Amino acid sequence: MKGKIVKGISGFYYVHVAETGIYECKAKGIFRNQKIKPLVGDDVEIVVLDEEKKIGNVEKILPRTRELIRPAVANIDMALVIFAAAKPDPNFNLLDRFLCMMEYQKVPVTICFNKCDLVTEKQREVLRKIYELAGYELLFTSAKTQENVEKLKSVLQGKMTAVAGPSGVGKSSLINDLQDAVQMQTGGISDKIERGKHTTRHSQIIPIAENTYIMDTPGFSSMDLPGFSKEDLWTCYPEFVRFEPGCRFIGCSHIGEPDCGVKTALAEGKISQVRYDNYVQLYQEMKNMRKY
Repeated sequence: MKGKIVKGISGFYYVHVAETGIYECKAKGIFRNQKIKPLVGDDVEIVVLDEEKKIGNVEKILPRTRELIRPAVANIDMALVIFAAAKPDPNFNLLDRFLCMMEYQKVPVTICFNKCDLVTEKQREVLRKIYELAGYELLFTSAKTQENVEKLKSVLQGKMTAVAGPSGVGKSSLINDLQDAVQMQTGGISDKIERGKHTTRHSQIIPIAENTYIMDTPGFSSMDLPGFSKEDLWTCYPEFVRFEPGCRFIGCSHIGEPDCGVKTALAEGKISQVRYDNYVQLYQEMKNMRKY
């Protein structure tokens, strides 16, 4: 029987099988021997030990299309980062941290500004300019008025999407709107995986339609990714990559060097000042980070 791991807690893996429900499973010892750990998002084969109690064993992990380090999940097709357009105003530095983490791990991102009913078209245009210059897809939604909620559903259709965002941005309301067709099903999932459900240290997948899943992920304030250095940071800004060939020096940090293609593009309005300022701040932060 094939299913998808929707949560893993303390050695238990909760596997969603279409039409059947959630099975609480343990992983076979062979995975430990092979130093393989099942991840949330893995497609697996299970053997049912008790159908009535929905208990089974994970027998096989199917090939992964993508494996993320942070958060530690498998088979993510895209990431959706949700911020409020207002109340609270978007924290661009926090947003750019998440974008950098996803770029480094080569995950496509859609940016969703919720509560768009609270801002004017002119204010939307300011947000568009910052991130469309960087090449990101933007979506303005309102859980309150339902603006673009259907469009968001179509963007997510057929994918497994990691959803992230700070508190107070309407993320929960938006997620509830996305899963209205499967309220009973997701309710059953909540009951089955109640163990540890209030902790933010674990990722959890919610089926919202056929072959469509969203995963609520923990916070993303830290840039702590193995192997990720300040020298890699500029490569996580797609708009910098476009203009880096214009730099005079190999290994240009795009901060203090002369004849820098990135700084020239910035001066010409081809790169957002907000994005550049965040880059400098993150670069300095990584430079000053103590090495243990």
